[in-house]
Amino acid sequence: MVNIYTYYCYLFIGMTDPLLSGKTAVVTGGSSGNGRSIAQTFAAEGASIIVADIQAEPREGGKPTHELVASDHGVDATYVECDVTNLDQLEAAVDAADEFGGVDVMVNNAGIFREETFSEVEPDAYDQMMDINVKGVFFGAQYAARKMSTNGGGSIINMSSNAGLEGSAGFVTYCTSKGAVRLMTYALADELGPEGIRVNAIHPGAIETAMLKEDVAIVGTEAEEGYRQTIPLRRLGQPEDVANAALYLASDLASYVNGESLYVDGGMTNSG
Repeated sequence: MVNIYTYYCYLFIGMTDPLLSGKTAVVTGGSSGNGRSIAQTFAAEGASIIVADIQAEPREGGKPTHELVASDHGVDATYVECDVTNLDQLEAAVDAADEFGGVDVMVNNAGIFREETFSEVEPDAYDQMMDINVKGVFFGAQYAARKMSTNGGGSIINMSSNAGLEGSAGFVTYCTSKGAVRLMTYALADELGPEGIRVNAIHPGAIETAMLKEDVAIVGTEAEEGYRQTIPLRRLGQPEDVANAALYLASDLASYVNGESLYVDGGMTNSG
């Protein structure tokens, strides 16, 4: 089913083909949460999908993402076991797109999120977050760019956070990692733009995924309503909100959008 956003895009620019027809997307962390929704949304718009994740089973339950998009949308899809800190696995995930014509869209979505006491952070915990949230994005972009540069360009989408825009006590390492993704994105946009590769970042706010239910418990707790009141739209985001933003950046609708940060946070970052 075409969502209402896409429908109006069709009306506005007279498009009749799906937005990602003939494209192949690699989505790290694609089994669950935002990555799962991105894979579904891309597949609904005609893209072949590589789901790259440490496990095929979604954290929220249900059919594995690659099976779901293939059955629901009739696209080519496969799962590749991928811990983004294992660079051989990460490169193999990008290489897997060759079977479907090569990577056109790279979504560096895999990440971890946790609360901490700054004075008690151990080097191993710091390294783990930076390896997943920053190093995985850096080399995911590098491996994809090598392919895209010989294949006419493409779109790289890096998942940052509103924590990459504003500091927050209790999340110093996480903010550090997501701020790094933001500036990495801008530098990559300058580096890769001449090769026809667009690089942009999405900054989600509070999105209802397992991260906010299990990793840092906000959803379903007493803290949820107070957090909701800090958001001008007075609601938490849904994975589909992030997926629709990614669809825009992946498609030709954003053909002149490069080096941008797209906030998907209900107005939280830019409000008082």
